[in-house]
Amino acid sequence: MATNNKKVMGYLPNDTPPFAQIVLLGFQHVLTMFPATVLVAALCGFHVGTVLTVSGLGTIVALLLAKWRIGKFIPLFYGSSFSYIAAYLAIAQQMTGSIPEFGVPLPNEVISTIQAGIVVTGLLNILVGLLIRAIGKETIDMILPPIVTGSVAAIIGFGLAAAALGMASANWAVAILTLVVTILFSVYLQGRGFIGMLPVLLGAVTGYIASALLAPGSVNFAPVAAANWFAMPTFTFPTFSGAMVGTAIFSVSIMAIATIPESTAHLYQISLYVDRFATDTGREKYELDKNIGFNLILDGVDDTLKGMLGATAGTNYGENNSLMAISRNYSGPALIGAGVIAVLLGFVGKLAGLVQTVPLAVSGGLAIYLFGAIGMQGIALMQEHKVSMFDPRNLAVGATIMVVGIGGNIGYEGGFLPIPVLQGLFPSGLPAIATAAVLGIFVNAIFLIFKPPMIEAESLEGAAVAADD
Repeated sequence: MATNNKKVMGYLPNDTPPFAQIVLLGFQHVLTMFPATVLVAALCGFHVGTVLTVSGLGTIVALLLAKWRIGKFIPLFYGSSFSYIAAYLAIAQQMTGSIPEFGVPLPNEVISTIQAGIVVTGLLNILVGLLIRAIGKETIDMILPPIVTGSVAAIIGFGLAAAALGMASANWAVAILTLVVTILFSVYLQGRGFIGMLPVLLGAVTGYIASALLAPGSVNFAPVAAANWFAMPTFTFPTFSGAMVGTAIFSVSIMAIATIPESTAHLYQISLYVDRFATDTGREKYELDKNIGFNLILDGVDDTLKGMLGATAGTNYGENNSLMAISRNYSGPALIGAGVIAVLLGFVGKLAGLVQTVPLAVSGGLAIYLFGAIGMQGIALMQEHKVSMFDPRNLAVGATIMVVGIGGNIGYEGGFLPIPVLQGLFPSGLPAIATAAVLGIFVNAIFLIFKPPMIEAESLEGAAVAADD
């Protein structure tokens, strides 16, 4: 039901809007999640219809589990996560000889191999969620401090720099135009309502039109014409055999290091919004932020479902959180409506055909911005937690992760380090980004076990002043 305060229109998580509003609010959620979720699928060679359907299904399952377990909806939408792109592309390149063509699905056996890693990602999230409920978030934060999670997020983005430029090289003029207009939309439309939440979609449409005008023949509608209006999503199932399965499990699942703090931050964010709205309307606070461990269990259930059915690994979306803050619609039933709409969109065959018509240079222009933004968000995470780079421990952990992750992903074919360790499990070498993450955790663990001398805050400040001088 709507709020009792008629001066403030909106819905709290357990409120159920009228059916017509559920449909409209649901479409708004889908429009918000659509660009990023579909972009990951198209970039990485997953079936677009499958990713849309399972994203909607995962959202519905997570919402219903929360309502059943804690009596409250946790209003989050689960779309595709960008944190796993580097791992997907590395595995695809190793198994097929090249990165996927934008919008064209990979062979099913490649997707099935990647799915093994996504399933393990889900199980890892569930395990971390259970550990947090048992031993507390503080202990997990010691093992995965911001210097580790932030550095890993950074190398995921910056390690993809060469891939972004490779796509952009298909037509530099179109790619740069797409990049610039997307940046302009993201900056100058910020705070201007719902349209300000769609800079990537607007940039893609602008680049699409520009490519059609500047590069005749770059837009080919044959895939749309060939596709049926109704098409069953292509569900694939994980395989746990084959030469690359060990690599897939290691390189994909370890990326949960980046998504765990992201998911937790989103929960804090939406909890703050919900409780503030509850206070404004004279209703009881929901205090959703008390469910950090359970929230990660829901993330794990979502990823396990996606891994079982052939969708990209997910995360709850900050974009939809922002939409809820703007609209003051935190309704769980409205998000269930969005999930149903996403499921149905997955059955529209011509939608996948339309995605295939996007020129490679357009996706390259978007990728320069998006991959760079992922990297910068890792740095922002460290800034948010006031990570001191004058502390030699932080420098050691961050330096190790950055050099091994970025250098290895860009400098070696497919992003695999030619280190002859466990060659039966890693026949192509060790995946650079995943190896960097593990090395960072290992170095940090040394400092936890063998405590270094404490460095007083005043000494660090003095070092900073000396460096400035």
